[in-house]
Amino acid sequence: MSTPKILFSNVTLIFILLLSYSHASSSSPSPFKRIYAFGDSYTDTGNTKTSTGPTAFNHVSNPPYGVTFFHHPTSRYSDGRIVLDFVAQAQSLPFVPPYRNPKANRSHGVNFAVGGATAIRHGFFLKNNITFNLVPQSLQTQLVWFNKIMESEGCQDSHTTPRECKAALGDALIWVGEIGANDYTSILGSSLSRKTIQDLSINSVIGFLQEVMKKGAKYIVVQGLPPIGCITYSFSLSSADDRDDTGCVASVNRHASTHNAALQGRLSALRKQSPQSAILYADYYNAHLALLKNAPKHGFEERYKACCGYGGGAYNFDIFNTCGSSSAAAACDQPAKYINWDGAHFTEAAYKLMADSFLNGTYCNPPFHSLITKKLQSS
Repeated sequence: MSTPKILFSNVTLIFILLLSYSHASSSSPSPFKRIYAFGDSYTDTGNTKTSTGPTAFNHVSNPPYGVTFFHHPTSRYSDGRIVLDFVAQAQSLPFVPPYRNPKANRSHGVNFAVGGATAIRHGFFLKNNITFNLVPQSLQTQLVWFNKIMESEGCQDSHTTPRECKAALGDALIWVGEIGANDYTSILGSSLSRKTIQDLSINSVIGFLQEVMKKGAKYIVVQGLPPIGCITYSFSLSSADDRDDTGCVASVNRHASTHNAALQGRLSALRKQSPQSAILYADYYNAHLALLKNAPKHGFEERYKACCGYGGGAYNFDIFNTCGSSSAAAACDQPAKYINWDGAHFTEAAYKLMADSFLNGTYCNPPFHSLITKKLQSS
């Protein structure tokens, strides 16, 4: 007769914890103690420098990057904080330090994301004589780095070293930022098909997730591709008649949407194979479209024009005179009125809204609060 009371008490406790979490202040305890992040420039917090960044955007270490929040460049591809920073703050955790900063405090996690990184191994592109705008790091490179961190904590895999892996990953949030956009950009002008890139890049992401889960990772968020056709540089690479009803490049958005649908299908299958884990899909594509459609409501006056760029006009973007370069003009006076920062990345104001749409809105599947619930139930 006592079982229903015990069950009721457990459910009540979880509800109270969830309620407390939803109203938590920045000083309240977090259900997660660490964040391990992966991805490309949308998630990078300092793993690229001018000498190693993508050719078209290789001045991320120069002003005016970082002007809004940090007031100096941090090698983030924005005027301030990015999505990952807001995720960390929402979990009452410090900003996630880049892996390439060996002096950083790694007790609350590490960020392995690299600007310009591809989902597919770098060697694949070299084999196909593609070297345009590539950095050598890929998602596989980031997995190697992650494994080194795990090994330093005695975690080989969840079966061989269960105690060590639980200590390293039991309270960790795995955040896989957007990855794959650079793969598609890299094949422009080549004979490789987008279907080939789609299959290989998604296979890479799923294989990566399986390896991380073997270590014991259970709480995972995977971002899809944004509507790449709505990013400023896409307009400079397309004809004026290639537009959809939002004014974005139609053909590019179709490819991104197809990629995301295929990725979601694979993630769904992975959930069925690993019911003990919480694997969320963060819908970057539709969250960004919603932001564009409701831009004035959020105080944005420019949906596509780059705040920091060159040339003025409708887009203020020139691929040969990028933000941070000596030839580029200064940044706009009010970045918060712009969605796009430098022609390829977003302003802090846009990233803040995107993060909120994932954490508190309807653009995570399953919802982010379900991941919190699963975490609290396991505590």
